[in-house]
Amino acid sequence: KHSGPELKNRKHSRSHWAASKKARRSPVDKGGRRPNGVAHQNGEGTDPSTLFEVVKQGKSAMQSVIDDWIEAYKQDRDLALLDLINFFIHCSGCKGTVRIEMFRNMQNAEIIRKMTEEFDEDSGDYPLTMAGPQWKKFRYNFCEFIMVLIRQCQYSIIYDEYMMDTVISLLTGLSDSQVRAFRHTSTLAAMKLMTALVNVALNLSINQDNTQRQYEAERNKVAGKRANEKLELLLEKRKELQENQDEIENMMNSIFKGIFVHRYRDAIAEIRAICIEEIGVWMKLYSDAFLNDSYLKYVGWTLHDRQGEVRLKCLKALQTLQTLRELFPKLELFTNRFKSSLHSLSCDALSNDDCENVYHLVYSAHRPVAVAAGEFLHRKLFSRHDPQAEEALAKRRGRNSPNGNLIRMLVLFFLESELHEHAAYLVDSLWDSSQELLKDWDCMVELLLEDPVQGEEVLGDRHENALIELMVCTIRQAAEAHPPVGRGTGKRVLTAKEKKTQIDDKNRLTEHLIVALPMLLSKYQADSEKVANLLQVPLYFDLEVYSSGRMEKHLDALLKQIRVVVEKHAEMEVLEACSKTYSILCSEEYTIMNRVDIARSQLIDELMDRFAHSVEDLLQEGDEADDDDIYNVLSTLKKLTAFHNAHDLTKWDLFKNCYRLLKMGIEQGSMPEQIAVQALQCSHYSILWQLVKITEGCPSKDDLVALRRVVKSFLAVCQQCLSNVNTPVKEQAFMLLCDLLMIFSHQLVTGGREALQPLVFNPDSTLQNELLNFVLDHVFIDQDDENQKGDEEDEANKIEALHKRRNLLAAFCKLIIYDIVDMPAAADIFKQYMKYYNDYGDIIKETLSKARHMDKIQCAKTLILSLQQLFNELIQDQGPNLDRTSSHVSGIKELARRFALTFGLDQIKTREAVATLHKDGIEFAFKVPNPKGPEYPPPNLAFLEVLCEFSSKLLRQDKKTVHSYLEKFMTEYMMERREDVWLPLIAYRNSLLTGGDDDRLSVTTGASSTSKASTVRSKRGRPPQHKRRPEEESVEGSWVMRNDTLQTPGALHTPQLTSTVLRENPRQAVDHIPDQDSSEPGSEPDYMHKYGIKIQMSWLDQQKMEEVNRKERGGMNYMKSRSGGVRQRGLMEDDAEPIFEDVMMSSRGQLEDMNEEFEDTMVIDLPASRNRRERAELRPDFFDSTAIMEDDAVSAPLRY
Repeated sequence: KHSGPELKNRKHSRSHWAASKKARRSPVDKGGRRPNGVAHQNGEGTDPSTLFEVVKQGKSAMQSVIDDWIEAYKQDRDLALLDLINFFIHCSGCKGTVRIEMFRNMQNAEIIRKMTEEFDEDSGDYPLTMAGPQWKKFRYNFCEFIMVLIRQCQYSIIYDEYMMDTVISLLTGLSDSQVRAFRHTSTLAAMKLMTALVNVALNLSINQDNTQRQYEAERNKVAGKRANEKLELLLEKRKELQENQDEIENMMNSIFKGIFVHRYRDAIAEIRAICIEEIGVWMKLYSDAFLNDSYLKYVGWTLHDRQGEVRLKCLKALQTLQTLRELFPKLELFTNRFKSSLHSLSCDALSNDDCENVYHLVYSAHRPVAVAAGEFLHRKLFSRHDPQAEEALAKRRGRNSPNGNLIRMLVLFFLESELHEHAAYLVDSLWDSSQELLKDWDCMVELLLEDPVQGEEVLGDRHENALIELMVCTIRQAAEAHPPVGRGTGKRVLTAKEKKTQIDDKNRLTEHLIVALPMLLSKYQADSEKVANLLQVPLYFDLEVYSSGRMEKHLDALLKQIRVVVEKHAEMEVLEACSKTYSILCSEEYTIMNRVDIARSQLIDELMDRFAHSVEDLLQEGDEADDDDIYNVLSTLKKLTAFHNAHDLTKWDLFKNCYRLLKMGIEQGSMPEQIAVQALQCSHYSILWQLVKITEGCPSKDDLVALRRVVKSFLAVCQQCLSNVNTPVKEQAFMLLCDLLMIFSHQLVTGGREALQPLVFNPDSTLQNELLNFVLDHVFIDQDDENQKGDEEDEANKIEALHKRRNLLAAFCKLIIYDIVDMPAAADIFKQYMKYYNDYGDIIKETLSKARHMDKIQCAKTLILSLQQLFNELIQDQGPNLDRTSSHVSGIKELARRFALTFGLDQIKTREAVATLHKDGIEFAFKVPNPKGPEYPPPNLAFLEVLCEFSSKLLRQDKKTVHSYLEKFMTEYMMERREDVWLPLIAYRNSLLTGGDDDRLSVTTGASSTSKASTVRSKRGRPPQHKRRPEEESVEGSWVMRNDTLQTPGALHTPQLTSTVLRENPRQAVDHIPDQDSSEPGSEPDYMHKYGIKIQMSWLDQQKMEEVNRKERGGMNYMKSRSGGVRQRGLMEDDAEPIFEDVMMSSRGQLEDMNEEFEDTMVIDLPASRNRRERAELRPDFFDSTAIMEDDAVSAPLRY
């Protein structure tokens, strides 16, 4: 590989190819026709089947045309080359033909001069410039011909020192012609020829590397294993490849020096564009040789070309290179050298519409793109062309800064972009390139406060709003020194230089605006939008400057203006800005705190007096209260609520009057909704501040009792407000209920706060139902159904309404995942997943994920409950005879499929949960018998088709168990039916049998006898549930505890009495048989007795346990008789299952009789055997999972 300034000439120098050509020897003229029927040119005129005509028509496959030419070349290379020369001559539009005598006896220059005389002087058109679809296709075919020619000749002909010499010599001479057609056509041909040779050189380079590696690998072998013949072959191959590489490099050097170097600056723009386009291709294909400064400089120089077409080719070539990350280091020097040219080229080459598209990228969320667009915008609009003249003009106008016009232009750009809410993004995009402009706060204040001078336009109201918003954004950017939210991945650590700049900027903006801010507030005190923005400025001050700089008078002026703003405005945005400003100024770390605290207390005292009097007047007036009374209460309450959000106002006891207003509204039903909303919010703040005081101190019992009384009364009021006629009141009450139930939940006492236990509130079932009904009525509604009585909402209002509904849903879902509201309530949420996927899909999915993490089994029960609810709703709408092909049924099945996907791929982790889901689904399907009789399917039988979606999530051994549980609900009549109404049952059974029969893991392993203990431990390890309904405990006692096969078989501790013990040491088995009055080791009674665990069981469990104890005596006696009398040979026989040896040979009746006595005595491990399928009929121990498969145990709960 060679990457120097130019590819070195090697063996065959061709520096004089373009100057002269030796006279060729005259071979025997064979005449005749070419193999493909194309006659060669012998001077008799133009044959219609020449190469030019074939390429022009484009009807033949290019590769076959080239192959035929190669065959002709091998027969007579002069005649074949004559065809190729005439091809280039005719492609240039020349009507002349090179005869064989001319080719053999004349120099290239003489031939070209002769052909120049043959041009049609009346027309300047030639094939590459002619219009029409045929000639457009000709250009493509022409380029393809050259590429295919080199590709097909790359292994032989191009190295014969004749064909390529002739072609390159001809093209070099034509490219230097004064005739445009010759120059244009030959340059295009030469550049495509060069591209084809680059591909050949690249392949040779790759082959050289491979050969070298093979040679090194063979040479490094031990002498005995080294193949000398192979080494010699590899050396010869490497030498041949190197010679070919040298040949190709010489050809490329000749084309580059003889054609490209002269034509890249041709007078014709199209020729220059061809050269730049192809050199970009070479750099991409063979970057090791061409992507260096020696070649990149030609692209850099052409960036200043007069024609946009050529400059565009430069940009496209560089763009292609910049997309390849591995090429970045090689382009670094070039990029730095020509950076200014690239910027100016972008500005000049783009139209106004293109520039507009770039301008909008300053609002991109991707910061690097936005910063690049900001630099582009700065160069186009905000750069000062003549700074001295602009400064002189500003001084004549009495301005301190010359940036006035640029700031006006920035404001105008911001307004015209119509993305006013993204001012912070615009400032951040321009921050790196336009800091001098953006930090000119003195000029911005000057434009806002002073009247315009002569020659300046007056700032309108919209312009003033925009300028204030931009100024606040620049202040925030300077003070915080990091991009706004949404730009970047977070706050990065500032360097020492950046930190110093941040401190300097903060000091400078503080000095400028401490004096100006009161004046700005005074001027715009009546404009709520301007005031709200201006009140954010003190948040970024260095407040120590007030005391260190002796600027207390400016602080007093600011506090005075804030008080005036509070008096004049009732908008919450303005009031919250005032409250936040007071909160910052009252920070204890600053010496100005006392001065600000006095001003704040005076303001609150005045507001409280006014509020108390207005409340009394309103309560006395009752229904006769006029608008003035309502306005006085509402305006004052809004101000107090805004301040209570950020300030502790508990000493003024706002809760008392707010509670009185709420009670009056509930009793009389006439409280204005805005007053009710504000009273609810203010009461909420009051409770939170009281809780803060209690948690930060050492509360007494009286304090806890008092706060509990307040919280309890407020929760009751909020619950009553859920039935209010006004939607805003209901929504506010709902959000506050959710927040308070979250705050005063069982998590309040965590972290060593057990003393706060009296403050814990658990919502009762009534409150939970009301909250759920509120969500269903106000969240899961169609967008088009809302506010249809009035005018249609615009898009912004719809988005805002959706955002509000999402907040309501999220507040309720948090109660579910934090175990404050019972999980079954989530069933009504989960069933909406598909219908409202676009609006709430992410919230519901996250709730489902958190719920499963909290309790897998209960979550599975909730999922199946949601599907059952949808199924019941469908039954109510359509009746018992469902159309199983309807979209409604398909929708339920699709929802079930989505639910099944959420269980993931780890079936072991979800084993219990999935089995529980199937159990509940089976019970639901058979719960209601058909009133027509047992020969008709149950009304809910179609639900099994929905349940099929979860069968794939069962382990294979669990499929058998679930199938056996299903058979307990089926009669023999059901098993035999094949009508359409029974198809759901057939489909569900098939889904359980698939993958279960061929299972090689026995369901009757020893793990089953210890799964009880495992279940108890798993239940003890789960976090305690604070509230659990009795019916849930019953279900969990009967199903969740019965998880013998729902635990991983290989991971459980194996008890003594298993078939494994019998096989390993059969004689010890008799010694381990328990006495009549003892329970079996490893059984559930033994485990419960040993560890002292008390488990609440259902009535069916107790009945089954009594039956187990009753059968133990008979079973044990049978075991002793079998070991002592019937089997005199003992248990040491070759057969590993001696107890059942004769049983396997007995009749089915004897087998059933014996199993009735032997049941529940021990666990026998029967490995699956292909030769003994009758083992499936054995009846194992009660503690084994297959005990649930017996027909006589249908009434018993399933023992897993």
